[in-house]
Amino acid sequence: MLNDLFKNISENYGHFFSWSDVVGTLTDPVSWGIIGTLILLEGLLSADNALVLAVMVKHLPKEQQKRALFYGILGAYIFRFLAIGLGTFLIKFTLIKVLGAAYLLYIAYKGLFKSEGDGEVKNKPTSFWKTVLMVELMDIAFSIDSVIAAFGVSEKVWVLFLGGILGVLMMRGVAQVFLKLIDKFPELEQTAFIMIAIIGGKMLAAAFGFHMSQVLFFGILIAVFVGTMILSSAKRKKKADKEA
Repeated sequence: MLNDLFKNISENYGHFFSWSDVVGTLTDPVSWGIIGTLILLEGLLSADNALVLAVMVKHLPKEQQKRALFYGILGAYIFRFLAIGLGTFLIKFTLIKVLGAAYLLYIAYKGLFKSEGDGEVKNKPTSFWKTVLMVELMDIAFSIDSVIAAFGVSEKVWVLFLGGILGVLMMRGVAQVFLKLIDKFPELEQTAFIMIAIIGGKMLAAAFGFHMSQVLFFGILIAVFVGTMILSSAKRKKKADKEA
């Protein structure tokens, strides 16, 4: 039993080093659609997290700030590598799928109905390595939700890993872009959690043998995302007309 467990897990990690898996992922349009979905979710969910991390290292000298954030990115990649390799094995079990779906639905509920003032972070000056440790722990905490959400979208190792690492770069590199997007369309913040709820529903349905086609799934996510921006623009226009 234990031998089978370790064999299956090692086979999953083997996909990371399989050239055919890498080529198969990079040449598959559906895989890129899934990767794009994961990057979008990471960006919407984590744009403000990038600012939290910036606040955490703010007390350090400029050069040390960059190093602390760099170590944080390395930690996030290592965590994703471990979580994806183990998770793609565990997610095959119905109970794990149900628990994962329940957790996604819970964070969607919490995100949609959270009270104002949740998530405030106070920064206290600490040493460089203690700051690095705090950044690593915060990165892992931020990663858990997105990694579990990713399993609701795909079970392919390289799809999940590429979506994850590009998502982390997105979080750090273009956080301001997503913050401006959310500032322009405030409803997008809640839309991210609606998308998480849809992914949770998809995972729960799959646990009981009901599978949704990728085309329909992407269609729903795109409709929700674009629909939110259209409704937000219409609402803003209506408000401007009333004030005119």
